Amino acid sequence: MKKRILSGMRPTGKLHLGHLVGALGNWVELQDKYDCLFMVADWHALMSEYESPKDLGENVRDNVIDWLACGISPQKSTIFIQSRVKEHLELYAVLSIITPLGWLERCPTYKEQLREVKGRDLSTYGFLGYPVLQAADILVYKAQAVPVGGDQLPHLELTREIARKFNNLYKEKVFPDPEAVLTKSSKLLGTDGRKMSKSYNNTIAISESPEDIRVKIQKMFTDPARVRRNDPGHPEKCNLHSYYTVFAPGRSKEIAQGCREASLGCTDCKKELAQELIRFLEPIQKKRKELLKDKLKLDDILDQGAKKASVIAEKTMSEVKKLINI
Repeated sequence: MKKRILSGMRPTGKLHLGHLVGALGNWVELQDKYDCLFMVADWHALMSEYESPKDLGENVRDNVIDWLACGISPQKSTIFIQSRVKEHLELYAVLSIITPLGWLERCPTYKEQLREVKGRDLSTYGFLGYPVLQAADILVYKAQAVPVGGDQLPHLELTREIARKFNNLYKEKVFPDPEAVLTKSSKLLGTDGRKMSKSYNNTIAISESPEDIRVKIQKMFTDPARVRRNDPGHPEKCNLHSYYTVFAPGRSKEIAQGCREASLGCTDCKKELAQELIRFLEPIQKKRKELLKDKLKLDDILDQGAKKASVIAEKTMSEVKKLINI
């Protein structure tokens, strides 16, 4: 029996290259090793986007199309929308009752988001309880493993603590201790050299048109020490080079050498990178266009995914309700 994995993404906008190399690439590989459930976390998105949720439904469908185009297979994995499985919120309510307030207030991601996210009021009860809903997402499927980057380990440990507390409180091991499957994280920065994020407007979407890719690549920051065309460059300090290592690894040494020797200028380097990126995304975007033509197929995938996920979640909640006498 394969171990079960649960992972998800918040549909807060179009998926970008950071999602592709930081999560989707890992998901595609995990499909052959685990029993995978991949969730569109729309309740999680609402916790930060509650003031303007008008694009939420469109983002859900657009994100799933990207997943499928990048290689997530409904034959290998269960693909579903979080809000279509009511047991997520039921278990969230139960776990909220037993989770100490101090555990949530100490959560490093919560503190970081309050500090860094501007223009949205996150000082809400729902956002404080965000990690409890994450725990419910994982535990309602009794997932034995969760793919995480190193920065997400505190969230997973909180899930484990909540699971242990429930098991100890009701004297029955309902929930497993989900283990971390450490995945390679994205080394891609945004076009401005900061963390790639929609809020910084420095992303390149998976569905970006070739024309827009060229424009965005031309605006990218390069080696700050290379002022003139004939100055030798330092590719290890240049954001362009990190893109070559991911999207055109066969050319990265050649490009680095040209940069160091000043035989390749930054403008030409950007033009070549844009072309490599367009070539890399071409088969993904071709599949996207095919999927967009068949709305019923996408609906069927999400319907079947919700049914499969609900069977597991209902069984877990019946165990929980029996223990708490509800």
